[in-house]
Amino acid sequence: MIGRVLLALALLVPAAPAHAAAPTCDPPVPGRPGYTVADPDCELDGTPFTALPGAQVWTGVRDGAAYRIEKPKRWNGRLVVYAHGYRGNGTTVFVDNPALRAHYIERGFAWAASSYATNGYDVNQGVTDTHALIDVFRQATGRAARKVYITGASMGGHVTGVAIEKYPRTFAGAMPTCGVLGDVELFDYFLDTTVTGAALAGVDVDFPATAEFGTQLGQIVAALGVRSGLTAAGRTWAGVVERRSGGERPGFDAALAYWNAASQGGAPFLFSFYPSLTAGSVDNKHTLYRSTDAWRLSLQEWKLNAEVLRVRRTTTADVPVIAGKPRIPVLSLHGIGDLFVPFSMEQYYARESGGRNFVSRAIRDITHCGFTQPELKQGFDDLVRWVETGHRPTGDAILDRRAVAAATFGCKFTIGVRGGYSPCPA
Repeated sequence: MIGRVLLALALLVPAAPAHAAAPTCDPPVPGRPGYTVADPDCELDGTPFTALPGAQVWTGVRDGAAYRIEKPKRWNGRLVVYAHGYRGNGTTVFVDNPALRAHYIERGFAWAASSYATNGYDVNQGVTDTHALIDVFRQATGRAARKVYITGASMGGHVTGVAIEKYPRTFAGAMPTCGVLGDVELFDYFLDTTVTGAALAGVDVDFPATAEFGTQLGQIVAALGVRSGLTAAGRTWAGVVERRSGGERPGFDAALAYWNAASQGGAPFLFSFYPSLTAGSVDNKHTLYRSTDAWRLSLQEWKLNAEVLRVRRTTTADVPVIAGKPRIPVLSLHGIGDLFVPFSMEQYYARESGGRNFVSRAIRDITHCGFTQPELKQGFDDLVRWVETGHRPTGDAILDRRAVAAATFGCKFTIGVRGGYSPCPA
C-alpha cells in the first residue's frame, strides 16, 4: 500500500567479497527477485566512489543489498550507520553517501550505508539491512565498533525510529532528520489534505478514489483557489492544513504556496497521494478538524466536521509503528515548513516519548530535508556530546503552541536565512 502511495512521486546473490573502490563502473548485478543492484564502487552519474584523504573504503553486495564503508586511519572506535530515504519503486537499488560523510571522517568516525535490498516504502527491509551493516563492517574491516550511532533522513528517519526500538541495546545514539517519526500518521495527513478540501469545496469524493477523482480534483482545486489564489474556502482549508501539519507557525503561508505550486502526475502536490491510499490503510474516524485556535468551534468548523468523508483504519501490517519510547539519546531536526513529511511528525514522537531521551530542533525551511551543513554538524556533535558525557543538549519547545506560533520560532538552531522567512534577531 505505502509503496503505491509514494509512487506518484517518482534472486538473492551470494555475498560479494569486500574490495576497494574500482576506477570503472560495472553493470548492475542480479539482486532480490525483480531487482538489480547498482555497482557500489560508482555514483549513479558514473563517478567512481573513492576514499577521502586519510580514510579507507570497502564496498560490496550482501543479501541483495549494496553497501559502502569508510573508516579513517585514526579511527575513534565509533561507527555511524546511515539509513536513506524513499527512492520510488524502481527495480535497481543503489547506495549513496550520508550528507555528513566528510564530517564523520574528520572527527574520527567510520560510517556505513546500505542500498537496502528493495525499493518502495519498505521500512522493515531498511531496518534489516541497516542493522546488518554493523556485522558487515566488522567482517570487512576486521574491527568491531565500540559504539554505534544511527541516522536517517525522511523514510530513513522512520527506519531509525523503528531500529532503535527493535534493537534497543545496539545503538548508542540516533539522529533522524526530516523523519517520518509519526509512522502511519503521515498517511492519515495525506488523507486529511484531500477530504477536508473536498468538503470545503462541496465536492463529494469516494474512498478509495474512483476513476472520477480526476474530474473531482479539478473542481476542488478551482473552488479552493489552489492555483489562482485562495478563496474563502481555500483559506479555511489552509488553516486546517496548518494545524494538521504542526500548528500555527512562522512561514506557513510561504510553505503552502511552495507546496501548492509543486505537482505530481499533474495534480497539486498535497492532493496527489489520495488516489494511491487504499482501504484500511488510513484513518480520520475521530479526527477533529480545526481551522483556528479559538476556544470554541466555529459554525464553519462544525459544518466541516459533520460533512467531511470519514475513513476507518483496519490494518497497519505494512507500516512498522514507532512506539516513541527511545532508550537512547535521540536528537532530531525538522523543517517547520515541510509539508511533505510535516513538522507534526516530530510532535507525535515528542508526545509519545514524553520528552524522555528526545530533543527536537526546528529549522526555518519550507523544503523537504533542506538542512545546511552547519545545522547537521551542530546536531551531530551535540548528540555525540550527549551520548559521551550525559550532557543533554537544548532543543525547541515543539509541543508549546504559543512557542511554535511565535515569530522567532526556529531561530535558535537555524543557520542561514531561507526563502519565506525573515532574518532572525541577532
